[in-house]
Amino acid sequence: MDTAGRYDRGRFTVVAYPRDAALARSLLAAAAARDSFPGLPRPRARAVIALAPDRARFRALTGGAAPEWGAAVAFPAAQRIVMQGQRAGSDAGDPAEVLRHELAHLALHEALGGLPPRWFDEGYASYAAGEWGRDELLATNVALVLGPIPSLAGLDSGFYRGASTAEASYALAYRAVAELAALDRERGLTLFFEHWREGGSLEQAVRLAYGLTLPGFEQRWQTRTRRRYGALAAATDVTVASAIFVGMLFPLWLMRRRRDRRRLADLRAADVEAERRARESMLEALLRQPE
Repeated sequence: MDTAGRYDRGRFTVVAYPRDAALARSLLAAAAARDSFPGLPRPRARAVIALAPDRARFRALTGGAAPEWGAAVAFPAAQRIVMQGQRAGSDAGDPAEVLRHELAHLALHEALGGLPPRWFDEGYASYAAGEWGRDELLATNVALVLGPIPSLAGLDSGFYRGASTAEASYALAYRAVAELAALDRERGLTLFFEHWREGGSLEQAVRLAYGLTLPGFEQRWQTRTRRRYGALAAATDVTVASAIFVGMLFPLWLMRRRRDRRRLADLRAADVEAERRARESMLEALLRQPE
């Protein structure tokens, strides 16, 4: 049986089996090259990343903590991450981006402990990892942005449901953290994190850093999300519906066009026959005339 190897650089250690050695080195280099996170002090805690060679060992290493569609799990208290190795499916995403997301969880926990609620934890990890695809989901999901947008606290339950509901919660949480960071274009989340760490209150940190109440920010996030993405989603939906409608009508149009062509051909043939008979009648009439 293969023995797992250890790869070290800086504060990072990657543990991987031989088949994942190249991936381990690549992830180690990526983590070391980009070891800072928006608004947070540079992390110092040692982080261990374990690459599971197959799905069975991934489940064993995570203790069943990962959902069926999950590609990685962070254990912030232990500063440990478990990821699927190179045998992960195509839906597992870019390994470097997945690792960056999980490392953001560790960095946030190192700085703030257990203060962040789940929606902020996941939204920040997506924001720090630069997961721009979250916006694409909002731009194409009519039900998500035209229906009732949940409260920030209401997002938490969505992370524990099926893949589609969880993806919607991730997208909305990402948008919430991005909106929060955009309120201070110079310092982003830096001052906010300082107030949060010092006072221990999310509500107070939002008020002191951005001059908004948390309910006020929540309403702003909901309104701006619906305004920004509602029209795009509706346009996408109309485009898709139009394509489906055209796809349904095209066979009918093609059948009618073929039928009209046959009718036109029959009419032309009838005209030709009528002209032939007319010529023959004229010829017979001329032949019957007395000389």
